Amino acid sequence: MDPKRELTSVDLSALVTELNRYEGAKVDKAYLYGDNLLRLRMRDFDRGRVELILEVGDVKRAHTAKPEHVPDAPGRPPNFAMMLRNRLNGADFAGVEQYEFDRILTFDFERGDEDTEIVVELFGQGNVAVLDETGEVVRSLETVRLKSRTVAPGAQYEFPSSRLHPFTVSYEGFKRRMEDSDTDVVRTLATQVNLGGLYAEEFCTRAGVEKTMDISDAGDEEYRAIYDAIQTFHDRLKSGDFDPRVYTEDGNVVDATPFPLKEHEAEGLNSESYDTFNEALDEYFFAFDRSAEDEPEEEPGSDRPDFEAEIEKKKRIIEQQEGAIEGFEQQAERERERAELLYANYELVDEVLSTVRSARDESVPWDEIRQTLEDGAERGIPAAEAVVDVEGAEGTVTIEIDGTRIEVEVDMGVEKNADRLYKEAKRVEGKKEGAMAAIEDTREELAEVKARRDAWEEDDEDDDEEPEEPEDIDWLSRSSIPLKTEEHWYEQFRWFHTSDGYLVIGGRNADQNEEIVKKYLNKHDLFFHTQAHGGPVTVVKATGPSEPAQEVEFPDSTKREAAQFAVSYSSIWKEGRYADDAYMVTPDQVSKTPESGEYIEKGSFVIRGDRTYFRDVEAKVLVGVQCEGETRVLGGPPSAIEDRVEAAVSLQPGRYAQNDAAKMVYRRFREVFEDQSFVRKVASPDKIQEFLPPGGSELLDN
Repeated sequence: MDPKRELTSVDLSALVTELNRYEGAKVDKAYLYGDNLLRLRMRDFDRGRVELILEVGDVKRAHTAKPEHVPDAPGRPPNFAMMLRNRLNGADFAGVEQYEFDRILTFDFERGDEDTEIVVELFGQGNVAVLDETGEVVRSLETVRLKSRTVAPGAQYEFPSSRLHPFTVSYEGFKRRMEDSDTDVVRTLATQVNLGGLYAEEFCTRAGVEKTMDISDAGDEEYRAIYDAIQTFHDRLKSGDFDPRVYTEDGNVVDATPFPLKEHEAEGLNSESYDTFNEALDEYFFAFDRSAEDEPEEEPGSDRPDFEAEIEKKKRIIEQQEGAIEGFEQQAERERERAELLYANYELVDEVLSTVRSARDESVPWDEIRQTLEDGAERGIPAAEAVVDVEGAEGTVTIEIDGTRIEVEVDMGVEKNADRLYKEAKRVEGKKEGAMAAIEDTREELAEVKARRDAWEEDDEDDDEEPEEPEDIDWLSRSSIPLKTEEHWYEQFRWFHTSDGYLVIGGRNADQNEEIVKKYLNKHDLFFHTQAHGGPVTVVKATGPSEPAQEVEFPDSTKREAAQFAVSYSSIWKEGRYADDAYMVTPDQVSKTPESGEYIEKGSFVIRGDRTYFRDVEAKVLVGVQCEGETRVLGGPPSAIEDRVEAAVSLQPGRYAQNDAAKMVYRRFREVFEDQSFVRKVASPDKIQEFLPPGGSELLDN
């Protein structure tokens, strides 16, 4: 069998119990090896030196290690390691937890001046995020910006969506998951009950249930036997009564487990027992690393350093640092705006504070103060109407002024509360200065890598041969197309890339229209909209949200495609019209401030100044399947999409409902691709529907 490269959720459940025995150990130093192996050296008063290894690359592990198994300290510590040393030196290890039943560990460290949490993601691409006391990401090895979650400096850390916990689910919930399946017992346990393949087989064996039994043939007797086997295992896991084993096959390590597994015994694997699971994992991965080192060397010529990977890594770090700087700027600006609002509404704020302070001086309970303010708001008293929350435990009141919520401390006057906000803005700007210094260091490191790459290529220039042009691939006829997907920040919106390569985003609803203008419309972008009411805010991006602003001369083709996008996804499609006008303005012409006496609906904006019009723009979109690079559905103006996809369908306003049209497009794709599984995974009707305009559509012959 193939050796284990990643810890399972069951492994982590056992590991947490043992690692918490080191609570109180003090951190001496942090080391980072390469891009993904973190080492924390600690001192435990009972056990002496403790080496904690955390790896999140191709191998994903977490355990303590013997000093002789620890790699030598690297040379100059990278910025990530220096940041950890600054935050953790002398800190106490306060414990570790597993997040639900996911492959995520959270390590807590306490120090007088600041607490730190390290989140270790041992799934997917792997990641390590360092959080401050508020849960805000200080820094992470990788920046993650998905539709479902964000892990980036300056943002609140977001865990992945919760999954079923097989050890805590009730029997009724367990049975319901089993009965809802349409496959066999072991696959249902592995996927629907979230046990994974190995332990799904293990619990079937322990329960005496045939693994390949069709779920329709299983009943309460089988479900109860498996559920009881899981609970018995869980009880022993909670007790910490482990019997760790390292399994070998033909002299090579293949697995390390907290308990002996019947499945491994049935396969005839040899095993050796250890006193602790940490020891077992340490021995396993130490042997695994040595076996990897003993593998045959690559062919001559493959010893060229991977400069491109190193360059991309540095670029990702710079992007992460730029994102942090932007976040600091926005946070500082928000704090200053709050302070200015307090001064601009001095009498109102002072009345709120004086009222609450007087009540507290007379020992009026906080709940009674809250009720009094609510009653006053109902009677239309302005000061009471401004209060949206009273937090007695903190001694604070939250007031809302011009749509902005501000938390003020009751024991302070207006001036001191405003001064506190100004000081917070200054503190945040100090963090920005540190991030700017760090980004300069990273840019220097990037320049060094590029210089080393150029020098290497110059030395080998005489030996280089002209690379052959790759042959065209007939994707439609391939029996198996490899999947390659990524998630991007803009996928929450409507989007496409123009034929010139510029990103265009549009709102799907009024809330997204508001978000795009407030958060993503920058000074060098272009703003498009239709004359018809009820269209998406459409923005052509000059640069990404984490990139420095840069003026761009957009080609006419990009502008025409953005105009067609705005028209096609507007209300005119739903009305069955085939063309309409669109206009273009610059961001400084877009405002949320109405004229005196007027009202602006959510998702709408005031446009001031001259507009550039695109007349009689055709309502038409092209939806296709991309195979080169990323594999996915693309949709938008035909001229922007047609050269990027292998198969495509054109649509115009028509009679078929959106979901029916999506199914029809899906069937067309299935007709032309040999790899039906690929179409099902990449271009299912729900994925196609995301790129169809609202309303009825008609399919055209391409």
